Amino acid sequence: MDDCTPSMPDPDAGQLAATLMSRLSAGPVATLGGFAEQLSWALYRRNRKEYGCDLSSDSFLYTRAAIVAADRDTYEATLRDPRLFAPYARDLLWAESLLYVPDEAYRRITGDEWDRSTCYSYESYSNTSGWADAWPQPSQSGR
Repeated sequence: MDDCTPSMPDPDAGQLAATLMSRLSAGPVATLGGFAEQLSWALYRRNRKEYGCDLSSDSFLYTRAAIVAADRDTYEATLRDPRLFAPYARDLLWAESLLYVPDEAYRRITGDEWDRSTCYSYESYSNTSGWADAWPQPSQSGR
């Protein structure tokens, strides 16, 4: 991704997504699968209560994508300090277009829809360990 980052501001990651799509469309499907796995893992790692308690599921997903699209330093910094995520959420910095790169690149390579799944779900709130104590737990009866 770092090699595909545009030199000009790209607030919604549209240029990044287009460049990634072009590059991935030129390569083998296996490379595309690897990218999809890495993207899902990167999004999953931010799928935690300290990042998204006050966001709708779509806003939370698109904001996490913006962190991934920003650059490696920003991504790593937010892992160390979740407070650095707040400006992205507050200012609604989204990179929704990044989410469609694997499917569109696959369609360009094969002409077919990609019926895929990855090892990690990046859908908001799917990381159960990251949200384990965010909601009240059911009480245990019979004690």
